[in-house]
Amino acid sequence: MARPPSDLPPTRTIAPVATPPDSAAPTSAQLKADIDSGRTGDKTEVFDPGLSPLGTDDEAAGHTPSPERVALARATEGAGRWRAGGETKSYAHHRQNKALWFFLAFIVLAALVFASVAWLR
Repeated sequence: MARPPSDLPPTRTIAPVATPPDSAAPTSAQLKADIDSGRTGDKTEVFDPGLSPLGTDDEAAGHTPSPERVALARATEGAGRWRAGGETKSYAHHRQNKALWFFLAFIVLAALVFASVAWLR
């Protein structure tokens, strides 16, 4: 059975984003694609919708980013700031979340204290 037509546009947030090629005159859209593709290492490798595309504020103010500044931003965003031991590690997905373990330890400790108090009474 076919689905009825929808007024909503199709979503592409679950599709992986490919890293854009290098260019002599990079654009803000390429910088956004670098971030969305996970090349910068600080987010998931899928499309991230926004209310306004990267660089829109600059364009509205009449100061579009020059290709040199965008090239500098692309170079520094992926400059290996997440490298550990010579291998690129994504901070967003390859770090250990210690807060979770502290929270679980707190729950276990609270349960032990509660059980001890209940047993002593």
